[in-house]
Amino acid sequence: MRSRVALGQALLFLALTLPAAAEDDRKLSFRHDVLPVLSKAGCNGGGCHGALAGKGGFRLSLNAYDPATDHYNITRENRGRRIEFAAPASSLFVTKPTAAVRHKGGKVLHESSEAYRILTRWIQQGAPGPSDGDPTIERVEMSPTLSQLKKGQAQQLTVRAFFSDGTERDVTRWARFASTDATVAEVDEATGLAKVIGHGEGAVTAWYSGQIALARITSPWPSDIPDEVYSQTPRRNVIDDSVLGQLRRLNLKPSPRSSDSEFIRRVHLDVVGMLPTPEVTRAFLADPSETKRDAMIESLLAQPEFVDYWTYRLSDLFLISGRKLRPDALKSYYQWLRGEMEKGTPWDQIVRQVVSARGDTMKNGATNFYSVHQDPETMAENVSQAFMSLSINCAKCHNHPLEKWTNDQYYSFANLFARVRAKGWGGDARSGNGARTLFIANRGDLIQPRTGKPQPPAPLDGQAIESDSPEDRREALAAWLTAPENPYFTRSIANRVWANFFGRGIVEPVDDLRVSNPASNEPLLEAISAHLVENRYELKALMRLILQSETYQRTSAPLPENMGDQKYYSRYYPRRLMAEVLQDAITSVTRISPKYDKITLADGSTQGTNFYRDGTRALQLFDSSVTSYFLKTFGRNEREITCECERSNKPSMVQVLHLSNGDTLNSNLRSEQSCVNVMIPQSDEEIIEETYLLCLSRPPSDGERKRLIAMFDSTPETERRAAIEDLFWALMTSREFLFQH
Repeated sequence: MRSRVALGQALLFLALTLPAAAEDDRKLSFRHDVLPVLSKAGCNGGGCHGALAGKGGFRLSLNAYDPATDHYNITRENRGRRIEFAAPASSLFVTKPTAAVRHKGGKVLHESSEAYRILTRWIQQGAPGPSDGDPTIERVEMSPTLSQLKKGQAQQLTVRAFFSDGTERDVTRWARFASTDATVAEVDEATGLAKVIGHGEGAVTAWYSGQIALARITSPWPSDIPDEVYSQTPRRNVIDDSVLGQLRRLNLKPSPRSSDSEFIRRVHLDVVGMLPTPEVTRAFLADPSETKRDAMIESLLAQPEFVDYWTYRLSDLFLISGRKLRPDALKSYYQWLRGEMEKGTPWDQIVRQVVSARGDTMKNGATNFYSVHQDPETMAENVSQAFMSLSINCAKCHNHPLEKWTNDQYYSFANLFARVRAKGWGGDARSGNGARTLFIANRGDLIQPRTGKPQPPAPLDGQAIESDSPEDRREALAAWLTAPENPYFTRSIANRVWANFFGRGIVEPVDDLRVSNPASNEPLLEAISAHLVENRYELKALMRLILQSETYQRTSAPLPENMGDQKYYSRYYPRRLMAEVLQDAITSVTRISPKYDKITLADGSTQGTNFYRDGTRALQLFDSSVTSYFLKTFGRNEREITCECERSNKPSMVQVLHLSNGDTLNSNLRSEQSCVNVMIPQSDEEIIEETYLLCLSRPPSDGERKRLIAMFDSTPETERRAAIEDLFWALMTSREFLFQH
């Protein structure tokens, strides 16, 4: 076996006899030449040496976020054993990844590769380290930025980096590529060759040295749809313009308008979380006015149930939960939010109140936000997630692997909350009102663990604040956060509101607005965000725009020309009702209300509560700790973390069994106080008509009516009640009842 020195000499000879690229005399940069090689090869990834503890005794910062430490560990750690200046090709730093020396990670570099040449030349040049004078990367661009391809076609993508010294270079070979929608296009992670495998609009992202670039790919469906279809399709506002423009690009045919019965049920459930009464439905269906839909929208937006519904939905965002707050503090928090929704307070003002809240938690309910989040890091993470839909948690330990946020930016942002203090505490977890007083200390900073020093307090991408300023840092944060120039703030709430009405966000997941997760229709998101700014963040104005659009009012019935569409809004997408809305729908039909008299504590135990009187709807509950098997089974948001992933609308076998055999539906129908008792004296036709209007917000079809009358005619009088129960049960376990459509 050859000695290590002999092997190194052989590899050095090979390196020195490579093509002209290896003879380039350009001075290599550790920051911009060596580290990109390691990142591309995955050496500093989380599964290799970038792991928290490193691998095999060798540790690198994840994705090269700490160049100075990386340089030390490569060149100096363990007495510099990884570098051989006299024989660069025999350095462990290159013999390990080429598997010339045993390497658990296998062979990740080839001796004839450009990556290998860069590493050996860098060692030949003395392994220079990073310096403060190194140019910084200002941006990364990928081209072509827009491509329209057919299924089966491919497109080579190229990436260029632009530096602060005015230089630029092609970094395609060192970029990491990923597809945001693998059903539309796949991309070779190494080369950036994108291949279209489906239909729709997708995107490819390229990551290079902490910067991300995006290229969009459009692949139209093969349908042959005349231009007149789009020009003649009704348009109400900018939403329809943006959606129809995309449908034209993708050759997707828009579905026609929904029926009046579809619309009235849909708009009631989406705006107030309740089914329309039979009386309201009859009047709406009989109204010949062309403006009746607009009138219905305005009526619903003005109802107190609208306040209940949207207070509940936003309570998910603010984490209003009895597991985190004492009873009276919880009530104060909830009543503050409900009061603001009732007054129609613009969203930016609500957020300003929360972010800069101070004082008594009983007198200013907004201060309870800081009872839920009690350390600067958690405060920063939840403000970012709740109000900008940005998850910055990963940057707490290292630069964000999927975004541009750095470890230093994280600690600058968190340092804005370092002086938030509270005094007073009302009792233990089962007693006391939770009264506290929130105040701002005169001094105090959050230490950045990596440097041992505090970072200058600053919003993300914002101007730093003087560290010795006595002013409340959160005031500057609130001003920056809610400014119309902050795109994340406006896009975040616009996307959340949109998702309420369509069951999915323009960006999905709805609370993930990172650059590498692009919108399904960017012009649409820009349009509704601009509308929100123009209307000074009045949420009702945005809701009205959405509800009046032809896009929202389309039928959910698919056409052959849009069957494959799942996110471009050529039709309305059916979805299962959220847990609380479904519970209230069952209550409104059966007339039997559940009792909400217990709460589940953080340790899993329960205790009684008298907060909720009989007849309280699920959407009127203060928090998600109220004990309810039905709500838990059907996926309510437990409000443990600020994440839409906490709520689930996905059907399950447990839900099916509960509806079929459980107490919620069957016991309600059997009760002597249920709707069934009221129905018994009515005629068969009246029962059928009323039941359909109650459950489905429509009259029965002629075929349904005929079959059901025949069923009632053949039912003995002694079984009449059971037949009515069966009719209600059949309708209330149908997809038409359980789903929004």
